[in-house]
Amino acid sequence: MKFDQVYFINGTAYSGKSTMVKLLADKHHGMACEENYHNAWLADLSKEEFPCLTYSRDLENWSDFVRRTPGEYESWINGCIRECTVLELRILEELQGKNTKIFVDTNIPIETLKRISDNNHVVIMLADPEISVERFFDRPDREKQFLYRLLLQEADSDQAMENFRECLRRVNSLEKYQEFLNSGFHVILRDEQRTVQETLLLVERCFGLSR
Repeated sequence: MKFDQVYFINGTAYSGKSTMVKLLADKHHGMACEENYHNAWLADLSKEEFPCLTYSRDLENWSDFVRRTPGEYESWINGCIRECTVLELRILEELQGKNTKIFVDTNIPIETLKRISDNNHVVIMLADPEISVERFFDRPDREKQFLYRLLLQEADSDQAMENFRECLRRVNSLEKYQEFLNSGFHVILRDEQRTVQETLLLVERCFGLSR
């Protein structure tokens, strides 16, 4: 199935994906599917079908979350991506019938995006991989600050923090960055000198939405 009403933005953390999705939906009178929009379905998911997505939902001791090894964390993230892809495609099939433009902050893999979309409906936004590690707790959102407090409560908080940073490095590797960079889709690199509105215009040109 081709999603001809859906505009996908994939890429790395801190590249501006969420901001662009919101601005595009507002400007073009469309629908914004922001980061983790599939969480609206989380309560009803089967843990047998979606073991990674329901892991945090059913977790009893959150200290177990931050104590995982980098390998365990990477396996969980990769599992979440696979499960999110299944769930997102189900959601988007329903939404596409609403006859409006849909702008999506997504983690759907490159190969799947090539199958379900085309070049003028996918934009890849990239930031330096190390930004995702060093600035992970800079955002004020509730989930990240909750994890930050958990790490500080660990017996050896410095070691716990470094272990978690290694987890983040695993899933924000240079290899993954290069995969995005060489995907064949339009790529926009984070530029601190560029304004949000200038970035918005770049994304619109990639999507063929310039006025």
